[in-house]
Amino acid sequence: MSSIKKNEIASYELPATQLDEKSRKARDEKIQIATIALCGCWGCTLSFLDMDEKMIDLFDKIAITRSSFSDVKRIPHRCAIGFVEGGIANEENIETLIHFRENCDILISVGACAIWGGVPAMRNLVSLEDCFKEAYLESPTMLPEQEKILPFHEDLPPITNKVYPCHEIVKMDYFLPGCPPDGDAIFKVLDDLANGREVDLPREINRFD
Repeated sequence: MSSIKKNEIASYELPATQLDEKSRKARDEKIQIATIALCGCWGCTLSFLDMDEKMIDLFDKIAITRSSFSDVKRIPHRCAIGFVEGGIANEENIETLIHFRENCDILISVGACAIWGGVPAMRNLVSLEDCFKEAYLESPTMLPEQEKILPFHEDLPPITNKVYPCHEIVKMDYFLPGCPPDGDAIFKVLDDLANGREVDLPREINRFD
């Protein structure tokens, strides 16, 4: 068998710029997906990981443009599907959700917090002032010598008076219940939409706890 020298192999390789362009074009031709975690515990985001190897085949059709696991703050271009975990507890959550609504064709509330506010919405039963007192000024876990101050900084987004579910801020197209939903349920929704089918969640994988 004849051998090929290293410099001859290099002649068959695409230049880095062409390779990047080819990869970008292939990615952009796929169905663009975006995910975000707002006010919640990230349990629903972790359920995305529970899709495991079932996601591999879908990657021929989809590309994850923005996810909660990356440092991308904004959606860089139009997305077909957006998954939103968590409710609305501050003004930054509102701005982010509106940004998703404006840049996603289909927007999905994932989990109890996104659908009805979840555990964070328990603070809706008392005033915001009482919440701050309990958390920062009169907490039973505070040490006697600990300074009692309310946190404030211009970089901290203002807290909303209530915790809101996503659909009270923008129109949501689908609701995927559960605390958190099973990875199989998230995969079923994504697989249906990626293949142009109506979303149809079987009862055995659709949960409300």
